[in-house]
Amino acid sequence: MTERFDCHYCKESLFGKKYILREESPYCIKCYENLYSNTCEECKKPIGCDCKDLSYKDRHWHESCFHCFQCKNSLVDKPFAAKEEHLLCTECYSNEYSSKCNECKKTIMPGTRKMEYKGSSWHETCFICHRCQQPIGTKSFIPKDNQNFCVPCYEKQFAMQCVQCKKPITTGGVTYREQPWHKECFICTGCKKQLSGQRFTSRDEFAYCLNCFCNLYAKKCAGCTNPISGLGGTKYISFEERQWHNDCFNCKKCSLSLVGRGFLTERDDILCPECGKDI
Repeated sequence: MTERFDCHYCKESLFGKKYILREESPYCIKCYENLYSNTCEECKKPIGCDCKDLSYKDRHWHESCFHCFQCKNSLVDKPFAAKEEHLLCTECYSNEYSSKCNECKKTIMPGTRKMEYKGSSWHETCFICHRCQQPIGTKSFIPKDNQNFCVPCYEKQFAMQCVQCKKPITTGGVTYREQPWHKECFICTGCKKQLSGQRFTSRDEFAYCLNCFCNLYAKKCAGCTNPISGLGGTKYISFEERQWHNDCFNCKKCSLSLVGRGFLTERDDILCPECGKDI
């Protein structure tokens, strides 16, 4: 007796018919398609055994249904992009969603390298120095007047030169006597400490910090022997080529302040009238 060869699901004989094996069990075409065929995303019909099944991220299409959502052109064997579950050809995707190059105004195609800065985009080949026309790439650059410059070109064309070291000042300069300085070059003539952000003064066009200026040039107080800077509104008393801080101009004997008062002198000392009446 001949052994039976039936469809695993409907049990109809498969002799002389097409069939498909699944997990070593035979199925007639109709049962297989009803049970296992994927449903097309576009037309919602089963993708039969005699059709090519195209898939993307667990979604399936008939070959004839696999087309651009926008222009309806076939995407078979072509690059495409997905946006909100819709498939788009690269041209439609670019026109709808891609950035435009700030230089050439053309679309920056998906997958191509682009440069971005403050909300603007460029093709890599369009992101060039305005002066030398060389690609900037990932190198440092300086924007000016809606143009981008590589650092060497910017320094040649725009940067002021430090009066001390003669090199370009690109950031954080100091102006003194209408001349530009690097912060690190603007230093005290005496101690060489930076003067940027500090109180300073000058003598013979040379800048000094207050300590150096006082130690070098300020008159000394006849009372405490410390320098009298005279800067920032500091008040002092001057008498016969001697000077005193206001707070130091006191009677030698009773320490009464003599500022705005009459006084007497005894050799190097100053006295109030009361203490000096026995002289």
